[in-house]
Parts: sequence; structure tokens; C-alpha cells
Amino acid sequence: MNVKPRNLKDLLISEEQAVDEAMRKAVEQALLTHKRAGNSIASWKDGKVLMIPAEKIPVDEVRVKRHRSDRER
Repeated sequence: MNVKPRNLKDLLISEEQAVDEAMRKAVEQALLTHKRAGNSIASWKDGKVLMIPAEKIPVDEVRVKRHRSDRER
């Protein structure tokens, strides 16, 4: 069921949530791609760049696969 937002504020909030969800899924996919390719990633911790080796990249492969299957429906 697709419900129309009551006002501009509701519209902006609903779009914000959709964008946040899309970004989260894209980041998870990028992390999985790096992990599978054996590429490390850079992160930021305590004001310093931290390199994370591929085998330690925190990503849930099952959840990423589920996102893909949801998108293909």
C-alpha cells in the first residue's frame, strides 16, 4: 500500500529514510566486493587512518545476498 505523505515534512522524512537505506545497502555491497577481491579498506579511528585487511572487513554476506534477491523481485 502506497500512502501519500500528509505534508512536505513527512515527504522529506520518508525520502530521507529511503536514501539512508539505499546508502547502507550500497556500503555493505562495496565492503563485500572488497572483501571477496582481497582488497583492504581504509577507515578512521581516533583521528588516524586505519587499514583493515580484507579478512577482517566486517560484513554480513547473507544480508547482502538477501538485499540482492529483494532487488531482483
